[in-house]
Amino acid sequence: MQMARIDSPECRRRYSERMGTVEPVFGNLRCNVGLNRFTLHSQIEVNTQWNLFCLVHNIEKLAHCVYGARR
Repeated sequence: MQMARIDSPECRRRYSERMGTVEPVFGNLRCNVGLNRFTLHSQIEVNTQWNLFCLVHNIEKLAHCVYGARR
């Protein structure tokens, strides 16, 4: 029963969108930025570190978009 739902055209479309939008973010943070582990221990510190890495990722995207358009 569950497999039929996963194989439906709607679920396949949603999954393909996820692969195109979410997975590259984690790949970039892990491979290019070097976020393999959090260096802090408390939940607040880990959340702060995660937000900082996400901020850096978004700034890099904006910089590539702006500077790429000028060339």
